Amino acid sequence: MSNIEAVLAHVDENIDASIERMKELVRFQSISTDPAYQEECRKTADHLASELNTIGIAADVRVTPGHPMVVGHAEGNEGKAGPHVLFYGHYDVQPIDPIELWDADPFDPQIVEKNGIKVMTGRGTSDDKGQLLTFMEACRAYKAINGELPIPVSILFEGEEESGSPSLVPFLNENKEELSRDLALVCDTGMFDPTTPSITTMLRGLLGEEIIITAANRDLHSGMYGGPAANPIKILTNILADMHDENGRVTIPGFYDGVEELTPEVKAQWDALPFDAQAFLGDIGLSIPAGETAYSVYELVNARPTCEFNGITGGYSGDGFKTVIASKASAKVSCRLVGKQDPLKIREAFRAFVRERVPADCSVEFLDHGAGPAHSLSPDYPPLKKGAEALKDEWNKDAVMMGMGGSIPIVGEFKDILGMDSMLIGFALDDDNIHSPNEKYNIESYHKGIRSWVRVLNALAKD
Repeated sequence: MSNIEAVLAHVDENIDASIERMKELVRFQSISTDPAYQEECRKTADHLASELNTIGIAADVRVTPGHPMVVGHAEGNEGKAGPHVLFYGHYDVQPIDPIELWDADPFDPQIVEKNGIKVMTGRGTSDDKGQLLTFMEACRAYKAINGELPIPVSILFEGEEESGSPSLVPFLNENKEELSRDLALVCDTGMFDPTTPSITTMLRGLLGEEIIITAANRDLHSGMYGGPAANPIKILTNILADMHDENGRVTIPGFYDGVEELTPEVKAQWDALPFDAQAFLGDIGLSIPAGETAYSVYELVNARPTCEFNGITGGYSGDGFKTVIASKASAKVSCRLVGKQDPLKIREAFRAFVRERVPADCSVEFLDHGAGPAHSLSPDYPPLKKGAEALKDEWNKDAVMMGMGGSIPIVGEFKDILGMDSMLIGFALDDDNIHSPNEKYNIESYHKGIRSWVRVLNALAKD
């Protein structure tokens, strides 16, 4: 039996104990957004630090202005090649409301069958306690068989991810030298489907802007001023309508600078996926794709930039009717960014686009709601290739190089502050009810997730 086969066999022989450790972790009520659970978050951090130390990863709990961080370090086999990795996960969870929709106590994990599949239910099973444990249990198995890991590993567990991570950036800046490594491994993602492993190689960035247009110095009677008086709602909606052409493309000058097309290999892989665009839209009561007409629905969600309108206010919106011309109107606009789009340059172009369309006797104000670039890994990035090969070995299926329509801020912060790229490998599924009642994690996802990390660590250690 080869060394890696011995480690994998240890995982299999001890999976019941691994499941019990997941139950133990899920029982902690680590709801980060509610101050009433502050002590529970502290207990969770203490528990994780203790578990890391038990398996030979020197760890401690670091105090922050909010909930604590857990930091650990373990040397690897110095005789092998490979990066020093920083593994990131978060131990905090979302609130459980509405409690009446849960089938069981959210913090009393149960093993049940759903549609013939064995799952563990409970808040945090999938997001992110079960996920981070897949990596910890892989390290545990390596330590049990070899006494050491195949590569040097550092650990960062956060306790505020579900409440906006207010302590994270200061913590990264204060501990930059200790935490800067060759590569970050992030587990807070999922698979394309229950049998298809995935590596998220593209995350869209985000730009948030609010436009406030002021016309008259007070609200006006539409019978007295309708016609000659500028109407800020009309001005605003005309501006918003100008932001897209008839093919769904954004018309802001320079918006597509830095947008990269999919490589032929990735496009072919995506085209071959069993993604049902009609079902995707049908689930939300729609049937006709919007957005850029030259791209598939899957590409639009995962690899194309957007400019979306998230809210418009102005005038009277209460019950009944009021014939008023509002003095102000506002809109909130978000842009999802891809590739090498520069969010600050797009902000400048966006604001210039709006200003050009505001009449001279009216004014416009902008509110900044954040800006962050997209994240992507080159298909030729060596750790990515090794990770994909390791996942294929475990799942007997090529790993999908996935895009993700949303954003994971930690990935950008690792790049900007710690100067390292991130490889995102997770084993969650779309039906895990993350953030919802009856959250669950498939036992097979957990088991094969542990085995997958064993293989990934082994692959990264190779020349």
